Amino acid sequence: MPETPTSQQFVLALDQGTTSSRAMLFGRDGRIHGVAQQEYAQYYPQPGWVEHDADEIWQTQLAVARAVLRDRGIPAKQIAAVGLTNQRETSVLWDRASGEPLHRAIVWQDRRTAGLCDQLAAAGHAELFRERTGLVLDAYFSGTKLKWLLDHIPGARARAERGELAFGTIDSWLAWKLSAGRVHVTDPSNASRTLLFDIRRLCWDDELLALLDIPPAVLPRLVDSSGPITPLASDLLGAPVPLAGIAGDQQAATYGQACLEQGMAKNTYGTGCFLMMNTGQRAMNSHHRMLTTIGWRLQEKTTYLLEGSVFMGGAIVQWLRDGLGMISRSDEIEALAASVPDSGGVYLVPAHTGLGAPYWDPYARGALLGMTRGTNRAHVARAALEAIAYQSAEVLNAMELDCGEHLRELRVDGGAAANDLLLQFQADLLGVPVVRPRITETTALGAAYLAGLAVGFWRDEAELTSLWHAERRFEPGMPAEQRATLLGGWRRAVERCRHWVEAD
Repeated sequence: MPETPTSQQFVLALDQGTTSSRAMLFGRDGRIHGVAQQEYAQYYPQPGWVEHDADEIWQTQLAVARAVLRDRGIPAKQIAAVGLTNQRETSVLWDRASGEPLHRAIVWQDRRTAGLCDQLAAAGHAELFRERTGLVLDAYFSGTKLKWLLDHIPGARARAERGELAFGTIDSWLAWKLSAGRVHVTDPSNASRTLLFDIRRLCWDDELLALLDIPPAVLPRLVDSSGPITPLASDLLGAPVPLAGIAGDQQAATYGQACLEQGMAKNTYGTGCFLMMNTGQRAMNSHHRMLTTIGWRLQEKTTYLLEGSVFMGGAIVQWLRDGLGMISRSDEIEALAASVPDSGGVYLVPAHTGLGAPYWDPYARGALLGMTRGTNRAHVARAALEAIAYQSAEVLNAMELDCGEHLRELRVDGGAAANDLLLQFQADLLGVPVVRPRITETTALGAAYLAGLAVGFWRDEAELTSLWHAERRFEPGMPAEQRATLLGGWRRAVERCRHWVEAD
C-alpha cells in the first residue's frame, strides 16, 4: 500500500486541560485544520479542595479525538502521529487490573496537603526537595497528593507495594487508556513536577520516595518527550496510530512558541499563568523562589526551564462570570474593563487557592481592596485583568534577577492572550514588548511538534522555528514612575491577603 503524502497527513494533538479536553489537527504548515472541545465537571468537596473525575476526563478526551476526525472527514490512516499534552500535577491512582480509578483525581489547584508540606519543611526537608527536584515544597505538586491517596484509601499502600496499583499524572492516565493498559509511562517534563524526580540524574529518587512513604512500584516508566511510545488501541480511532509525543502543558506551550534557544520566554494565560524561560541544558538554581523544571527531552538532550506559576489567571474571569454573575460570557470582560480609564485604585488579589510564585503561600486568600462609593463593576473587571498582569510581572522580575539578564520580549498564548487590553497593560508593566503569535493554541501545537518530529513529519527544530510568526506586538508605553506606583500598590494589596487562614 503506498504511503500517504505528508501534504495529506496530519498530526493529532490531544490537549487535556483543567476545565476541558480538546483535540486539534495540525498540518505541515503548523496551522490548525480542525478542533473539537468539551468541558467537564469540577468538584469542590471542601474549601481549598479541587477534584476531577478521571473517567470523565478520558471519555471527553476520546470523544473530541473522534469528533475532530469525523467533522473533518479524515480517516485515522491520515494521522501520522498523536501528541499528548496535559494539565500537570493533577494526580490519579488506579487499579492495574480493572483500569478503574480508586478516587477522584486530585487537581493541581488542590491545597489539602499544605499542612503536610509544612510538616516536611519543619522537619528540615525543604532544601533536599528543592535540590533534587528544582521545586518548592508546596501542595501544588503531585508527590504529596499521592501520599494523601495512599494514606486515605483503605489498603492502598499495601496494594501499591504489591504492584496492583498505578499512579500517574494525566499524561500517564491517558497513555494507559489510549494503549488499552499496555503502557504505564510519563515523560521527564511531567515527572519533574512530582516532587519525586531527580531532574539532573533523570530518575525517581529513592530518598524522596522514602520520605513520602511511596512504593516505587506504583510509578510510571520514563520515556522521552518525543519518540515512539505506543500505538493506540485500534478500536479507538480505527487504526493503531502511534503516540509519539508527551509533554506537560506549559512545556508543550514553550515548545510550540519556538522558545528553543536559551533566554527565550513565554507566558501562557490559561486557568493559571505560567511563565517559562529556556535555560538550555543547565538546570539553573533559583534564588528568587522560581521553579527549575525540565522542558523536554529528545535525542538524548534535556532542556531545562525556569518557571513561575500563578494559580489564578484566566480563572479570575471565570470566577467573575460563574461565581459573581458579573458577566455572562468571558469575552465580555474586555469591553467592560475598557469602559473606564483605569481601575480607580481598586486591586483584586486572586489568592482564592493561595498564592504561587514568588510567594508560595497556601494560606493566602483572595481580596478586593481600594473600593470607594464610586467603584462599579467596570472597575472590578479592569482590576481583574490587571491582576493577571501584575502577577506575571512579579514572576518575570524574579526570573530576570535569577538570570542576571533583561528579557528582550515575551511571547504569549492561551485563551486570555486574545485580550488586547490585558496584553498592553502587561507590556506597560514589564517595559518590554509582548508578542502574540498567529497561532495562539501553542500548547496543542507543541505536543504536535514533539510527536511529528518523532515520525519525520517535520524535519528538525529549524523548520519548527520557521513556522512561528507574530500576529501583533504590544510595545510598552507607560512611564517608569507610573509603573513603579502601580506595582507598589499591588504589593501592598498582596500583603493584606497573605497568611489569611490558619495552618492546619
